[in-house]
Amino acid sequence: MNVFFRSFIVWLLIVLAEVIHGAIRGIFLVPVVGDFRARQIGVFTGSAIILLITIACIRWIRPTGNRQLLAIGLFWLFLMIGFEVSFGRFVMGLTWERIISDYNMAEGGLLPIGMLVLTTAPLVAAKVRNEIINVDSGNQLFPPRNSSIN
Repeated sequence: MNVFFRSFIVWLLIVLAEVIHGAIRGIFLVPVVGDFRARQIGVFTGSAIILLITIACIRWIRPTGNRQLLAIGLFWLFLMIGFEVSFGRFVMGLTWERIISDYNMAEGGLLPIGMLVLTTAPLVAAKVRNEIINVDSGNQLFPPRNSSIN
């Protein structure tokens, strides 16, 4: 399996977790704080879910460096925006205005923050995993480059 196929599998896991997260949010949080505020809160809890899944899976993806990590993040961003719009519009029956409202930060929509977390999650996860690996075994997912000048 190549890196992008593995990253697609992890993205599917993220989507599944986010769908479950959205259902739980709708059942428990929306009745307490309302739909819009629940969606705002959901951006931050969803971001935490994305980071945890990515941290757990980044070694399995086997990226080879920072460029590939960024490419994975951009791949996930492209897939997620497509999924969000398609699922919202065609499965949930949401209006275009409602979908766009989540992306409008001037009106309180915070989804761009979540998308930024999604895009940078592979880079962050690799950094976190390196820190964990350094403490545990001394091996690194991405060893530092030799910084000595000859």
